[in-house]
Amino acid sequence: MPGRTPHLQPPPPPPRELPRVMFWRLRRNPLRRRSDLAQAWIGLGLILAVLAATPLALFLVGDAAHRHYARTAQHQTATRYHTTAVLVEDARNHPEPGSAEARQTLYPTKVRFTDPHGRTHTAHADAQPALPRGTTLRVWADTDGELTDPPLSPDQIRSRAMGSALIAVLGVHVAAAAAYGTVHRVIRHHNLVAWEAAWAATAPRWTTSP
Repeated sequence: MPGRTPHLQPPPPPPRELPRVMFWRLRRNPLRRRSDLAQAWIGLGLILAVLAATPLALFLVGDAAHRHYARTAQHQTATRYHTTAVLVEDARNHPEPGSAEARQTLYPTKVRFTDPHGRTHTAHADAQPALPRGTTLRVWADTDGELTDPPLSPDQIRSRAMGSALIAVLGVHVAAAAAYGTVHRVIRHHNLVAWEAAWAATAPRWTTSP
């Protein structure tokens, strides 16, 4: 249609090209627009912010998570106890006795145990295949008489704290990328509007009517 040009935009550069494009916008050249310069400075500011926030998030979140899980482990130690349980039924047989899979398989089996106050409880604990009734197991239980996991170990505390810290760092990078993407879309829309206005003023001098 005379007087209009198609809105063809080049595809966005791949992530590895973004720094090169950003620094190209910072260089003085006749094709650079003020919006290019603004976008480049915003991108540079976000990079510096990520570099500063990454170690901060790693330390603050990691330290807070470590203290949280350490308190959790202390509470678990105070409210859980290690005791002996007795199977009150035979554990199930594995279809392939003696196999590697059988050695790694555990079956929920009914057990009976006594809490520190002398009360008897029954529950289901994981037992190796084919264990006969009367076999004893070491289990962890809580103050309600329910079987539970052992308290968190130091290695588990460190692992969970590091996982929380890495998630926080990932969140910083995702937030920065989302912010830059929003800025890019806003500036691109601004440029399209400016191009439309410029072409509306220029088109009559480049086109003729029959």
